[in-house]
Amino acid sequence: MLPQISQPGRGTSSPARAKSVVAVKVSPRTNGRPVTLERLSGSRWVSTQKARLNKRGLADFAVATTSGGLPITYRAVVKKFRGKAAIKTSPVVSTEWGAADFADTFSGRRLGPAWTDRFGDYNPAGLRRCSKGSSKAVKVRGGAVRLSVLVDKSKGGKRCTARRADGSSAGRFKYRLNGHISTQHRVTLRYGVAAARMKFQKSKGQHASFWMQPNQPTGAANARKGGAEIDVIEWFGHPSKNGGMTSFIYYPTKRGPKKSGDFIKNPQQYLSSRSDTWWGKYHVFSVEWTPHAYIFRIDGQETWRTSKGVSGIAQYPILSLLSSDYELPNLGGDRRLPQHMYVDWLQMWQADSPL
Repeated sequence: MLPQISQPGRGTSSPARAKSVVAVKVSPRTNGRPVTLERLSGSRWVSTQKARLNKRGLADFAVATTSGGLPITYRAVVKKFRGKAAIKTSPVVSTEWGAADFADTFSGRRLGPAWTDRFGDYNPAGLRRCSKGSSKAVKVRGGAVRLSVLVDKSKGGKRCTARRADGSSAGRFKYRLNGHISTQHRVTLRYGVAAARMKFQKSKGQHASFWMQPNQPTGAANARKGGAEIDVIEWFGHPSKNGGMTSFIYYPTKRGPKKSGDFIKNPQQYLSSRSDTWWGKYHVFSVEWTPHAYIFRIDGQETWRTSKGVSGIAQYPILSLLSSDYELPNLGGDRRLPQHMYVDWLQMWQADSPL
């Protein structure tokens, strides 16, 4: 049972209206095997949704959290299939995770006290010699926080030579301000679920992100205690050769830093309809973080899981729309600024005990 992490839709909405998710994983995996989700009604189990296992043995169900104000009990029934016996899971209760331990719905006209701006200086070492974080690129309006890429007007129209990782020139562009905020030293999570309901910019030339970093410096001497960079989701714009959407883990080892992850294969499969787009509707991007693994989801549908680089220390969430130097040529000119992404809400559920 997962908390309320499924809520595709065009407008902002209360996280209380999001659906909870029942995630089913069957081993041995059998692609196409029928699964029925049942809910307890009095003393009877009633069929409520049907699906088929995918090739990874997974089926995910977005479900109501309460009925008449009361919790709902669910179970999955995996049908007999190709000589494999039927399976009935143990029951799960919809309110198992309870209320979020941290929630921000970005109401009002300014950020709440948990948030601060990040990296207010131009950063050549981080491949952002032409961009810096600024509160001018962060606006709270209409129940969402808008993070932007803007021209830095204080530069008076001056241009910057962007550099790629190999030091070669990527062209000359106007200096940019980026929306880049976090809850560092104020709100953290250690094991549990972190989720953000987001709507991205359409264009390439910058990337939207929801990510997490350790509340203390990363070290290689004890990698597990050293934390990790958890890139829950990154969106690089449309059209992109590999679908434009990634999840990564960057983590320390005694032999130096390593990374795990890749572009999400065919991310369009996680959209809610044929007319849906990542820039036209909000979607919930989440990570379930246990002492043994990270599991990444879009509206409750699992996209990737890994046991590499699992952090054992508290981490804080970050929201950003960053224009790294190597991306700037992809926008098609400074005239296409500003660019915007939106976050409707962010919630985190702390696990009661290590899972």
